[in-house]
Amino acid sequence: MSEPPAGECVIKTRENGPYKITGAVRVIDADGREYALPDDGRPLALCRCGGSRKKPFCDGTHRRIGFEAPERVEEKAR
Repeated sequence: MSEPPAGECVIKTRENGPYKITGAVRVIDADGREYALPDDGRPLALCRCGGSRKKPFCDGTHRRIGFEAPERVEEKAR
């Protein structure tokens, strides 16, 4: 998948891994404070396994703990 069009954000689930986010995005905590994010155009990875020590960001813990997730979209019956 290539870069999303300007102004568009794409969130993709990685196989048994984090949410990979490409495009412009702001991450805000429960108290309304915004995380400082690099502006280098690289994708952002958010934790999905719950084990990261850098929440809400991924630190690779999912590999160590053997995280498995059903991340496929189910097709509707025709």
